[in-house]
Amino acid sequence: MDAGIGIDVYGTLVDPFGMADHLRPFAGDSAGRLAELWRGKQLEYTFRRAAMGYYENFDVCTKQALKFVLATANLRLSPEEETRLVERYQSLGAYSDAVPGLKQLKASGYTLAAFSNGVEDTLRRLIDSAGLLHFLDQIISVDALRTFKPDPRVYTDLASRLNLPLEKTWLVSSNPFDVIGGKVAGLKVAWIRRDPRAVLDPWDVSPDLTASNLQEFAQRMITFR
Repeated sequence: MDAGIGIDVYGTLVDPFGMADHLRPFAGDSAGRLAELWRGKQLEYTFRRAAMGYYENFDVCTKQALKFVLATANLRLSPEEETRLVERYQSLGAYSDAVPGLKQLKASGYTLAAFSNGVEDTLRRLIDSAGLLHFLDQIISVDALRTFKPDPRVYTDLASRLNLPLEKTWLVSSNPFDVIGGKVAGLKVAWIRRDPRAVLDPWDVSPDLTASNLQEFAQRMITFR
């Protein structure tokens, strides 16, 4: 095997904004906006905790972000309702291109790993629920390092866990901060630009490959073999 691929989970394999459907009974027409706020606050908490060295795992960040969203929207849910929403976050649906993209990459002989801020047990349940687990050789969580993306240590750990040098390790992500973090750390990086309006931060750091979805990425990876 001459290359391995670490694939981000939230926003790349599964759709966090699908939570709008589960928020709608409580929030009505505001559900989409609140789903985006939940995701944004979840990531903000990972950035802040990594910078502060005040670690709590991704499950905690997710729960705390939901509480912030509910307070912002002045929504009062029972503890049971909050728990059910968090559980729904752990069973998000896969993007329609995820199965065919992973299937093609697997058939091409690549070692595939889910690579995420998420807690390993939570990721395993999520990815299994989404019907993707059998395509993946590993589930690699940053949790063991007690930090979050884009800390350079997590990208070095990805290469180490795949038993490959940095320059032969691919990161695939839809998240610009992750794309830039992986590239600065020395990985080869593909940006899954699901939204054509999305803009990469102007940091003079560019991905090695940009694709609109995982199927297109898989097709284009043939040229890198």
